[in-house]
Formats: sequence, structure tokens, C-alpha cells
Amino acid sequence: MVAPRLDPIDRKILAELQADGRMTNVELARRVGISAPPCLRRVRTLEENGYIRGYHAKVDARELGFEVQVFAMVGLASQAEADLSVFEDRCRGWPLVRECHMLNGEVDFILKCVAPDLSSFQRFLTGELLTTPNVASVKTSLVIRGAKDEPGVPFDVLEQRLSRES
Repeated sequence: MVAPRLDPIDRKILAELQADGRMTNVELARRVGISAPPCLRRVRTLEENGYIRGYHAKVDARELGFEVQVFAMVGLASQAEADLSVFEDRCRGWPLVRECHMLNGEVDFILKCVAPDLSSFQRFLTGELLTTPNVASVKTSLVIRGAKDEPGVPFDVLEQRLSRES
């Protein structure tokens, strides 16, 4: 398990930044109970070690005119590593595909797609996804509404697990 390499202050820094990545270093230091210079050093170390991979604004897709969200379950004809990599590379190039996850089981990949409207998604589906070499099947599900969309990991669960292990 990787998390024990992080001390409680590092984990608190990660939890606070996950909740609000825009706060100043001074505010972050206050929240975690240390002074600003060591807090900044810790944040930089967490970034360098890959615990923090970036900072992002959470934008409202619907407010920006992206009314359609679809999950596409993709089955490939071949699951050879080279073919999986080619498909993943293809997904990275499609703007409407916001997430791509390889799964085990009946479906090889699940794609989270957003589009301004249904006809835009349909053009992507029929003109890009379904015509991609090695794609054997695609099943889509249109999102009606979202009930939860939390970023990152549940730090409270991590802390509970670590306290039981101590």
C-alpha cells in the first residue's frame, strides 16, 4: 500500500487541495497546521512524486452548452496489448471522449462522452467510433441525470483504514 509513505500532514494537504485546489499556500498551511514555507515544500514534493497530477477547474458542461452525456461500452475484436494501446491512443484524440477506462469482463472499454447535442454525438458514434478498426461492438447509455460526481479519493476512508492498521 502506497499511502503509509505519506505522513498525516501530507495526507491532509492532499485532502484539502482535492477539496479546493485554488486556496493560497498560506491558507493551506493554516488548515493543515504548519507554516507556509514547509507547506510549499511538501506540496512541491507531492507534485514531483506524482501524488498531485494537476489542478483543474470543475466546469459545468450544461452551462457551456454540452447538453448530452453518454457512456459508451466498447467491445474490441482483439484484446492483444498492441490493439488495446492503439484504441487508447485513438480515444485520446477524440475531443468528445472525456474519460476512457479499460475494464475486465464483457466490455473492454467504457468511454464517458460529452456533446452539445444528440446529433453531434451520433455523428461521432457513426463517423468515428463505429468505424474504428478493431471495434466489434458499441452499446451506449444516455445519462438522464447525475446523482454524484466527486473528484479524487475518499480520504476519510483512507484515514480510517490507516488507524485500524496502527
